[in-house]
Amino acid sequence: MNIGKVIFTVSSVWMISEIILARLKHSKSTNSSMDQSSLRLLWLTILGSIALGFVLSRYHLGAMSDNENQVLMSGLALIVVGLVVRWTAILSLWSYFTVDVSIDDTHRLVTTGIYKFVRHPAYTGSLLSFVGLGLVFLNWLSLVIIVLPITIAFVYRIKVEEQALVAFFGDQYVRYCETTRRLIPKIY
Repeated sequence: MNIGKVIFTVSSVWMISEIILARLKHSKSTNSSMDQSSLRLLWLTILGSIALGFVLSRYHLGAMSDNENQVLMSGLALIVVGLVVRWTAILSLWSYFTVDVSIDDTHRLVTTGIYKFVRHPAYTGSLLSFVGLGLVFLNWLSLVIIVLPITIAFVYRIKVEEQALVAFFGDQYVRYCETTRRLIPKIY
């Protein structure tokens, strides 16, 4: 098995799925004020972090030297698990899901399935995949440069999204928040 081809294939499927999702699931609403530019910030952070992580890995600053194959395989596994979690969440919400923060009168609060365990499982899945990508670069600095800023951008986006959800669903969403965590079951 050529690990480079596997990494390329998995990364390509990931990237193409996100591009297709962005094209298909943009809200039809003309009210973009709910998003507060969080989607733009998220994409800029992701692109910048990955680019910088890639450059650092090429210069071998912070290179991981032990168990490279195990780290690579763990990274690939995290990318795949993250994609499965993300797409499970997206498909659970399909008719309500948009890539930008937007809520319309037809929305209902989904609290079953994967949403029974965390409020933002699509973001959990994405973050797992980004941890995996950082590991695939076999570089500690790349891992930090990818995971830390992207996590901060997701936390900002969650704040924006939860403001919109509270404004729309009110006490129903507040009660849901009392029984579930944002990203990691029973922790955060």
